[in-house]
Amino acid sequence: MELAIWLLALIASGLLAVPTFIYAAECLLGSLPGTVSRTTKHAPRLPLVVLVPAHDEEQGIAAALQNIVAQLRSGDRLLVVADNCSDQTAMVARAAGAEVIERQDPSKRGKGYALDFGLAHLARDPRPVVVIVDADCRLLPGALDALSRAVSATGRPAQSSYLMVAGSNPARRPAVAEFAFLVKNLVRPRGLARAGFPCQMTGSGMAIPWAAIGSIELAHGHLVEDMKLGLDLAGAGYPPLFCEEAGVRSDFPETVEGRDSQRRRWEHGHLGMLAASFKRLLSRRTLGDPNRLAMTLDVLVPPLTLLAAAVAAVIAVGAVVAGLGFGLAPLSVAAASGILLLIGTGAAWVAHGRQVMPARSLLKIPGYMLGKVWIYPRALIGRSEQNWIRTDRTRS
Repeated sequence: MELAIWLLALIASGLLAVPTFIYAAECLLGSLPGTVSRTTKHAPRLPLVVLVPAHDEEQGIAAALQNIVAQLRSGDRLLVVADNCSDQTAMVARAAGAEVIERQDPSKRGKGYALDFGLAHLARDPRPVVVIVDADCRLLPGALDALSRAVSATGRPAQSSYLMVAGSNPARRPAVAEFAFLVKNLVRPRGLARAGFPCQMTGSGMAIPWAAIGSIELAHGHLVEDMKLGLDLAGAGYPPLFCEEAGVRSDFPETVEGRDSQRRRWEHGHLGMLAASFKRLLSRRTLGDPNRLAMTLDVLVPPLTLLAAAVAAVIAVGAVVAGLGFGLAPLSVAAASGILLLIGTGAAWVAHGRQVMPARSLLKIPGYMLGKVWIYPRALIGRSEQNWIRTDRTRS
């Protein structure tokens, strides 16, 4: 009995050590000074189409489209897919100068369906590069040029540095959430790029060569269609690269309800992809392809809050096992995971996060974690979010 308890504790701590090591390695590499440079500035700037999927976005889409139009060049296109909208999104988008198509199919709701519909329309007059930008985002200067040149130079998809930032009320700044998003969408992709590996697609500012479009399936309602898209592209021989010089920004929801809804969708979707990736990891195709393997291992890293909670749990179990005199090995492995987690997160904070999350905000971390932990049991028992719901960005 003692041996069984010791062995189970050791296996649990050992399994958790793998994603913790991956996370720490990505954070450390991503925290090194300097940008991940690529020799793409002299590559031709290919004509592109910006594809904007939109669901009930009439309030903010005009500003988003004006921001995009400012970066378009002769030969580019701007297409908005007004998907299952119950407001005036299509009318506002047309008034802003965009080409607009409308889709109504309540039985098939999801960003993936909207993208598939838009790509089918674009097939009549395609451009060499498709750039997907969400309707609530804004491009930083030069983003479209950088993405087009990255695709032109490599023939591969490119993912911008897509970050979410505080809205118009600094006093209510979600500092911890902003830092966690920065780690996920900037620090870890930088680490993968420095190691020579592809990165995940993160939802907005995604550039895809038209030649790769036929190799992917978008008509699905998966909540993290971006993550699935990146894995599918890598499996088809088009591993995405990180294009740090192309910046895309979006504001966090200003209401608690909006932030909670957004958080549930992301976390539930990630957990679903994590479970599917275990099967993918064991396939010959994945094991024989370094790029596909690296991306699959990256997906196996749980959301940061869940990873931290799991590490704390195995440390506690290891301490109990050691206290009962069953052996120190489980506690030692678990403690090593805890140290790696702290080192990786600390390096990311020192290099990138101090302005986003000042030292005084560190006291908010326990409350942030407790606010997220309740999400996971619902996902684990199968009660995940399933629909594409517009994030509530109204001000409370």
